[in-house]
Amino acid sequence: MKTIVMKFGGKAVEKTERFPLIADLILKRKKEFGRVVVVISAMGNLTDQLIKLAYSICDEPPKREYDMLVSVGERISIALLAMALHTKGCEAVSFTGSQSGIITTNDHTDARIIDVRPDRLLPPLQEGKIVIVAGFQGVSSTKEITTLGRGGSDTTAVAVASALNAKRVEFYKDVPGIFEEDPQKSLCQEHFHKLNFEEALAIVEKTGGRVLAPRAILLAKKNQMPLVVRSFCEEFQDSLGTCISEESPKPKKPGYESEGAIASQNN
Repeated sequence: MKTIVMKFGGKAVEKTERFPLIADLILKRKKEFGRVVVVISAMGNLTDQLIKLAYSICDEPPKREYDMLVSVGERISIALLAMALHTKGCEAVSFTGSQSGIITTNDHTDARIIDVRPDRLLPPLQEGKIVIVAGFQGVSSTKEITTLGRGGSDTTAVAVASALNAKRVEFYKDVPGIFEEDPQKSLCQEHFHKLNFEEALAIVEKTGGRVLAPRAILLAKKNQMPLVVRSFCEEFQDSLGTCISEESPKPKKPGYESEGAIASQNN
């Protein structure tokens, strides 16, 4: 069966009213793809609120406890989305980063994904259930909860997709694709329909990585994982978004190739 990974950011689930709408989008994709994995971020500015809470207690929060706190946001999102899908008659199972087998370096607050062991994800996928994975987090080789820093949830989606040999990753944003400039400043400009990895990387770095994290693009290039940036907004539903892939793709290797040092230089 074909596998697709759908990634939703904080704006897509900013309010609880949006979870049923996101669930509808997921169910539409389920009709086309046999296996659907969803990677989701914390709601809206919840992570910022958790960070503010940490600094209200301590001027320099211990990094281990910081990760323990801020990783809560994604766990809230995965549970709520599973509930939203349940109300629509669809079985869904939520997993934290550690439960999903996302193994990271020991660097608290800025970890890198070194391996993905999706053993727990496979049985529910084979049973036709939607699998929901918490973005932005993992577990170190010493069994500590870690967070991935800037671009963490986008990177999670690419890593999980690579480990599952997915067809592609679809990133759902509040804009219909990638633009030459920051699309929040002007939607009058035409967005790109197709880019290669290098072109996409140059554009998102120019715009501050607001639409897609540069490290996620680097990881996708390394794993030859096609990406699509499209919108969750109803007014942009007819847009095909922006497709990002290699013009002459090399044969894909099975499994996940680690972020490595190159990703840390672009975080």
